[in-house]
Amino acid sequence: MAVINAADVAKLRRITLAGMMDCKKALEESEGNFDKAIEIIRKKGQAVANKRADREASEGVVLSKVTSDGNLGAMIVLNSETDFVAKNTDFLALANKILDAALINDPANLDELKSLSVDGRKIAEMIVEYVGIIGEKLDLSYFEKIAAPYVQAYIHPGNRLATLVGFTIPGADVQVYKDVAMQIAAMNPVAVDKDFVPESIIAQEIEIGKEQARRDGKPEEMLEKIALGKLSKFFKESTLLNQDFVKDNKITIRQYLQSVNKDLTVTGFKRFTLNF
Repeated sequence: MAVINAADVAKLRRITLAGMMDCKKALEESEGNFDKAIEIIRKKGQAVANKRADREASEGVVLSKVTSDGNLGAMIVLNSETDFVAKNTDFLALANKILDAALINDPANLDELKSLSVDGRKIAEMIVEYVGIIGEKLDLSYFEKIAAPYVQAYIHPGNRLATLVGFTIPGADVQVYKDVAMQIAAMNPVAVDKDFVPESIIAQEIEIGKEQARRDGKPEEMLEKIALGKLSKFFKESTLLNQDFVKDNKITIRQYLQSVNKDLTVTGFKRFTLNF
């Protein structure tokens, strides 16, 4: 029988994120062969994944991060069945490893991200392996990215809400970028500006405005005008650049950015939250 030392166990654990005892057992079963040990851990994960395929993985973490040059940001959601697992340090390490791979490789979509290789295994395989380690269903359910002259990431404490926001100009006080990223987290805008609001949402808001006016007993011929007035209020409250700045409600986000640099504005943003 091969001699299994602590260094070998630690090495396998770094590769797979499996527990120390699971790594030791896998190395013993494989007689010290690392590739076979990884396969043993992978098969265990697949067996557990098959058993728990019908479970709901609605907990987890939302993480966002930006490259060192600030030109690319990525956001992922890694789901688990329970909040207990979502707070596990190894689970967070797995999520951060996936996020780092996204920033390094810049995949086009979620499927491409799952197909990326990290430490010789596809990310999808790593997730299956980890299912066997913790005994819960896991799911990499979301991936988005933003490329811009400057990108800011924000993760709300608890890892259940994160944002990414792109800006036209780098070099401003970092706090300015952070303020806008936190504004998005707090106020949940639907678009950067009114011109970027989808037509389907505009039509929906007009119908809601008409129905409210109709219930208030307004004349039918006035409903359209009243609804358009309510739509203007919707644009003010629900589009980022037109929202009041949460730190100073005397100015809008557009005015705040232009006070820093007249050419500074937002190119786009992403926001994701798990249910609180």
